[in-house]
Amino acid sequence: MNAKILRNLSFVALIIFTLACGLPGSQDAIETEPTPQEISTVIPPTEASINHEAIPISLPGLESGQAADFDSSTIPGSDYFIGGDRFTYGRLERPFNTQSMDVYYPEIDIVHTMVLQDDTWIYGLIVLNDVASTKLSEKRYGIELDTDLNGKGDFLILATLPTSSDWTVDGVQIFKDENGDVGGESPYFTDEVIAPGDGFEKKIFDSGEGDDTDAAWVRLSADNENTIEFSIKKTAVGEPGAFLINMWAGTNLLDPALFDINDHFTHEEAGAADKGLEYFYPIKAVSEIDNSCRMAVGFQPTGQEPGLCPTASQQAGSEPGAPGGSGKPGIIIRIFCIPSSCPADSFWDDGSCSCKPIK
Repeated sequence: MNAKILRNLSFVALIIFTLACGLPGSQDAIETEPTPQEISTVIPPTEASINHEAIPISLPGLESGQAADFDSSTIPGSDYFIGGDRFTYGRLERPFNTQSMDVYYPEIDIVHTMVLQDDTWIYGLIVLNDVASTKLSEKRYGIELDTDLNGKGDFLILATLPTSSDWTVDGVQIFKDENGDVGGESPYFTDEVIAPGDGFEKKIFDSGEGDDTDAAWVRLSADNENTIEFSIKKTAVGEPGAFLINMWAGTNLLDPALFDINDHFTHEEAGAADKGLEYFYPIKAVSEIDNSCRMAVGFQPTGQEPGLCPTASQQAGSEPGAPGGSGKPGIIIRIFCIPSSCPADSFWDDGSCSCKPIK
């Protein structure tokens, strides 16, 4: 074999050896960066991946209580005053922007509330003025429960605005006040000293994450697009036989750490929605928020419970041992009065459930 042929064969062998080194499986293969398809991603758990054992179905037919709330849509452009806003009493009627109060937010204006229950669930219904004409980018809705009837909230259930009439745990959270500082020294009433407490400090449920994956649900009502329906598992909140309940709507101020809100701001800082309170008017730091009065469920209230819905009248059934009574358990029907707008020379008084003249 001549030298020319040997040189050609050596050249061919060199090429084959070089190509072989680049083939997959070669020990000396050159490492390349993975393509986007090769990069593994961590996908956060979704509701579909959560194992649910108890899902609410339909609302029970018998309600446990209902209460109307002031409709603030009647205020802009009128000479009437807002009813139901009394900061020092824990009543907030402020679905407006701060200071000028010239922007009204119907999606956080509560006009009616209702509570129902069955053996497993507590259902809270929040009827808003108009969810569809939303102006706020962030909206929160909530239910507060006082399960030991001491005037201090024990649980706060919050949710973002649901998007369908199907029950979902997405965006639903439950907070608990374990150290008992919600409400400060005087539950539901403004304390003289700003509260140092941390509110509902313990999160026990978050979008299906927690000891009970079914603890709380939310949806839009299939019958009324302006109604948000909550479903709270009784075992998740201590399975109370009696409780006080009220509803909330707002934005960033609806913060578990700020409860009670009227203990974390002075009246001067918070302002007032009612023109009758000239020294504090208009609303300032505490704006874009609305809450309802408290309904008593499972017990007959004395009327002295903090935040209790005022009543215009009561109608009592036959009480055992009462004169002329049948000896059967009586039924007391509580008729909650509806806060109304008042003329410019008067203000709304929750105690008497009427407008009173400004002195």
